Amino acid sequence: MPARDPYEHPHVNTNSRIPLFPDPIQAGLQRGWKVMDAARDAIPERLDADVVIVGTGAGGGISAEMLARAGLSVLMIEEGPLSSSRDFDMREATAYPTLYQESAARKTADKAINILQGRCVGGSTTVNWTSSFRTPEATLQFWADRFRLDSYSAALLTPWFEQAEARLSIAPWPVPPNENNALLQRGAQALGIPVAAIARNVRGCVNLGYCGMGCPTNAKQSMLVTTLPVALDAGARLITRARAQRLTLRGRQVESLELQLLDADGLRPTGRSVTVRARHFVISGGAINSPALLMRSQAPDPLRIAGTRTFLHPVVITIADFEQAVNAHEGAPQTIYSDHFLGTQAIDGPLGFKLEAPPLHPVLFATNLAGFGPSHAALMQRFTHTHALLALMRDGFHPASQGGTVRLRADTTPVLDYPVDPVVLEAAQRALRSMAEIQFAAGARSVTLGHDRAVAQTTMGALDAHLNTLLPLQPLETRLASAHVMGGCAMSGDDRLGLVRPDGMHHHLDNLSVHDGSVFPTSIGANPQLSIYGIVARMTSGLIGQLTGRAGVRLA
Repeated sequence: MPARDPYEHPHVNTNSRIPLFPDPIQAGLQRGWKVMDAARDAIPERLDADVVIVGTGAGGGISAEMLARAGLSVLMIEEGPLSSSRDFDMREATAYPTLYQESAARKTADKAINILQGRCVGGSTTVNWTSSFRTPEATLQFWADRFRLDSYSAALLTPWFEQAEARLSIAPWPVPPNENNALLQRGAQALGIPVAAIARNVRGCVNLGYCGMGCPTNAKQSMLVTTLPVALDAGARLITRARAQRLTLRGRQVESLELQLLDADGLRPTGRSVTVRARHFVISGGAINSPALLMRSQAPDPLRIAGTRTFLHPVVITIADFEQAVNAHEGAPQTIYSDHFLGTQAIDGPLGFKLEAPPLHPVLFATNLAGFGPSHAALMQRFTHTHALLALMRDGFHPASQGGTVRLRADTTPVLDYPVDPVVLEAAQRALRSMAEIQFAAGARSVTLGHDRAVAQTTMGALDAHLNTLLPLQPLETRLASAHVMGGCAMSGDDRLGLVRPDGMHHHLDNLSVHDGSVFPTSIGANPQLSIYGIVARMTSGLIGQLTGRAGVRLA
């Protein structure tokens, strides 16, 4: 019996469910995309390419399309599975174990912060809530002043943001906000706090509200349905369920990359490995996995920068109960925001914060909700009448705000050590009070702070008194989470301040680039996907010029 072509996909016609919308991933596989699943397919022990890209999220996806369209042989490596709209059944029990790092329960070393990160083809772009912001000008100016990134001015980046917005259909959402977001709008306006609309990367969105579980209609213009299909149509190859374990180095060159092939769950190595050789290597594994790969490889790092200054945008929440139904699980998840508490804080002073209204779904809500037993059950019984606000804290600017450090466990997997210091807790205190005030102004019957000892309060005066009984705020008692991981491979024009150059090239390795949010020297004070799209597009254009001699390649 002849050996099966490793790129052949005999199971693409699965009838697990009949999709209501065309599935571009299944159509591409039927056209002959070169995709190998390490848990199922026989993969050659050695593979070669012009460029190897580790990770298929925001950075890897942009890089893959541009490099493949430039005619280069591209091999993409993804630790998670290839899932598509026919797999996105709007069920939390399916989505979290399949599409997220550690089943959406990745935590910092002391368990004080829950981290939501994608782990699938498309990375976090497959499961995020579509919020799209350009890098704030104040952030860019801070980078220029402190990290010698003069080429990162708003004027120089604007063309790249415009290209990303055009390519990925990023525009203000024209539909009126759902009640969840309208409550933020009404409460803030009643207090004289300005709000604005959030741009979203969607096309033909039917307003379901289940973006965090993978878009079942392919409306979200994630890497899964935009850049990666273009790269695969242009001849790029993709290996899924494969972990980039270690780079082999010789002097200032990366010679090869060792892959560990994983089992069907994508968690445990099977004992099989593959060696990948390339002219150039692009690391786009995200701000925990990218520095971890460099650390496992003992890449040159004389000042031990890799993994340091890793930032999260720590988030605190308040939960409000309303007389009317809020149904925060329905409709576009985040469409209104306020930067009032960013703009009124000196960028290098106490941490400012951005306010948004997150969607609520039962499992994630229940596991992040304060309280136990009857009190927890009572809050869950009011689920459809519940409204949440989150404050996204801008860390990395205050001298005492140094973020966290990626470390390697004994089995070489990464963990983020992120001390919740007094600077973060002081901002959390201000944020909790500000959000409660907005919710009461919007008509809330009661507000519960995101704290293990918090009890629902029915007036702002009572809440102020109750908040005082919780002070000083402490880690673990104060509920903290984050979906934004940045830094760890900071870029800088000075190799004493960063690991990579402004063009994304490693300061000490001539054929390795880092193309993801790990290059940010600080957090950015906004949802990061559009910042990654624009900055990586610019980096990739320069890399194409270096590899092919053709300068000025655009994303769109």
